[in-house]
Amino acid sequence: MRVRAHLLTTLAVAAVLTTAACGESGSSSGSATGGTAAASGAATSAASGDACAPVAGKELVVLDDDKDLQNADNIIPAVNAAAASASPALLETLNKVSTVLTTDDLVQMNADVDVQRKSATDVASAYVADKGLDSGVSGGSGAVVVGGSNFTESTVLANVYADVLNAAGFTATVQAVGNRELYLPALEKGDIQVFPEYLSTATEFLNKAANGASASPVASGDVDATVTALTPLAQAAGLTFGTPSEAADQNAFAVTKAFADKLGVTTLSDLTAACGDGSLVLTGPPECPERPFCQPGLEDTYGLSFASFEGTDAGGPLAKAAIQQGKASIGLVFSSDGALAQG
Repeated sequence: MRVRAHLLTTLAVAAVLTTAACGESGSSSGSATGGTAAASGAATSAASGDACAPVAGKELVVLDDDKDLQNADNIIPAVNAAAASASPALLETLNKVSTVLTTDDLVQMNADVDVQRKSATDVASAYVADKGLDSGVSGGSGAVVVGGSNFTESTVLANVYADVLNAAGFTATVQAVGNRELYLPALEKGDIQVFPEYLSTATEFLNKAANGASASPVASGDVDATVTALTPLAQAAGLTFGTPSEAADQNAFAVTKAFADKLGVTTLSDLTAACGDGSLVLTGPPECPERPFCQPGLEDTYGLSFASFEGTDAGGPLAKAAIQQGKASIGLVFSSDGALAQG
C-alpha cells in the first residue's frame, strides 16, 4: 500500500498535520443526531467498562471529524499563474472537476487501481465519462502539461485533469514528477502548468517557503479560511489555485462497521458520547501519543480517553489490520484509502 508522503510529512511536524473531511467530504450530518442518541443510550447501558472495546470486522468506516481536528486537505487544482491568465478556460475546466469530485470517488478510484489492478488511465477516463466531465467544456487550445506524483491517487487525478482538458480543446499530457520540493518550483516556472494539489499541505508548504520554517501555521480545518490564507502566498509564488473540491485526502480515524453499528456512531462526537468509560484502544504510528492531531487532539478536541495505545503505522496495513482483527477500537487511516471502498 502506497504511503501518502504529503500526510506523513505533516504528521512529523507537530504544527501542521493534514487525512475525512472538514464538514464537507464524507459528512454524515443528516444522521449524526440519531447516531448521537443511539450512542448515548449505549453509553448509559454500559457499566462494565468495556463499552468501546475493539470489535473485529472486515469493513472499515471513517468517523466524521465534525469538530475539524484535522486540517482541510481538499483536492484543489494548482495552475501556473501565467498559463491561467493566458487561457481562462484552463481554470474553468479544472473547476468543473472540483464541482463533482468527492472523497467517496477518491476511495473508489484508489480501490480500482490498488485492489482491482486497473490502470490509472482507464480508471480516470471511466470516471470522466461517468460524470459527464467530457461534455460542456470548451475554449481551450495549446499544449498543457499536467504533473502527477508517483502514487496512485495523484496519478489518477492528473489523468482526470488531462482528459477533461483535452475535452475542452487543450492538448494535455501527464508527466510524472517527484515530491513537492521538485514539482512546485517546476509549476512556478511553467515547466508544468497544472497539478492536483492538497489544500492545507500546499498552503503550509508555501507559507514556510515564504516566511521560514518556523512560520506560524495558517491552514486549518476551515476550507474557506485556508483558501483565503493560500491566495496571497500563491500569488507571490506565481501560482493560481482553483476551486477546492469536496474530496479530501487527509488523516482520519476509522472503526470497524461492526463497532460503529453496535454503538450507533457516525462522528467522533458520537464516539465521545458512547465511550465515557475510557475503554477505547487507539492504534496509529508510534508518535501518535505525542502528536497534537493524533491522540492529544482526540483527547483535547473531543474529550476522548483511551484504555491503551497499540503502536502500528500511519494509516498503513498494520493499523488497518489492528482495527479489523479486534486489537484496536479506532485507528489512524487516510480518508481516501481504497481499503475503505464498500462492496
